[in-house]
Amino acid sequence: MRNKDQENKKKQKLESILKGYGRVAVAFSGGVDSTFLLKTAHNVLGDQAVAVTVRSVFVPKKEQEEAERFCSELGIRLISIDADVLQIEGLADNPPNRCYICKKELFTRIREQAGQLQIRHIAEGSNTDDLSDYRPGMAAIRELGIHSPLCEAGLGKSEIRNLSQDLLLPTWNKPSMACLASRFVYGETITKDQLKMVERAEELLHLLGFRQYRVRIHGGSLARIEVEPEEIHLLLPLRGQIHTAFRQLGFSFITVDLGGYRTGSMNEAIRIQ
Repeated sequence: MRNKDQENKKKQKLESILKGYGRVAVAFSGGVDSTFLLKTAHNVLGDQAVAVTVRSVFVPKKEQEEAERFCSELGIRLISIDADVLQIEGLADNPPNRCYICKKELFTRIREQAGQLQIRHIAEGSNTDDLSDYRPGMAAIRELGIHSPLCEAGLGKSEIRNLSQDLLLPTWNKPSMACLASRFVYGETITKDQLKMVERAEELLHLLGFRQYRVRIHGGSLARIEVEPEEIHLLLPLRGQIHTAFRQLGFSFITVDLGGYRTGSMNEAIRIQ
C-alpha cells in the first residue's frame, strides 16, 4: 500500500538537496528516474537546472527523441553529447566491468561540458533499488563525485513512479529501460550491427503490443526473448511472425526465456560463478 506521507517527505528531502546545489547538470536519459529528477530540479531551480544527454549506439533512437521532446516541451535547456562508445578502450570487448568503463568515460565528458558552463554539481538518476543489483558503473559515479540525489533522499523505483504520476509526468508508467549493451553476454564482442539487430527486434515487440521486454543476444546469432511472465503465452500465436522478422534482422535462432523478463538477467551468470 502506498505511503504518501513518507513519499512526500522523501520528495521534500530531494528538493532540499537540489536547492543546495544552486546550479546542476542532470544526466538525462528520458527514463522514469532521470525524468523525475530533472522535472524536480527544474521545479526547484528553474533555469539553473540543465539537462545533459549522451547520444550513442547504446541508446535507442526513440528514447533519444523522447528525451529531446520532453525538454523542448518544458523549456529545459538540453545539451547533447555525441559519443562513439565502441571506440572507448576495452568497452566493445564487453568485460563484466563494462558499465564502469562506459560511465567513467561518459561522465568525465559530462563533467567537462558542465565545467564549460561553470556548473559544479552533476546529478544522475540511480535510485535505492539499483543498489541491490550488480552495478559496476556506480563506482565510476562515486570516483567522479557525481551526485545521486534520489538515493540520498531514499527514493525507490515504485515511489518515483508514484510521485511522477502526481506530477503528471508521461513516464510514470513507462517500462524500465537500459542501455542496449546490457543485452550482450559478458565477454562477447559488442558490434554496431548487432546493436541495431537488438534495437529493431525490441521495436517489433513494442509494435506487437508488449510493454516490458528484452531481446538478449547470445553468440551473435541467438535471440533470447524476455517478456513479462504473464504475457509469455501471447508470444505463441505470434510465433511465425516473430520468427520470420527476427531471421530477417540477422538472428539464426530465436528462443523465449521461460523465466520471463527481469532486470539485469545477464548478471545472473556472474552470480552463479
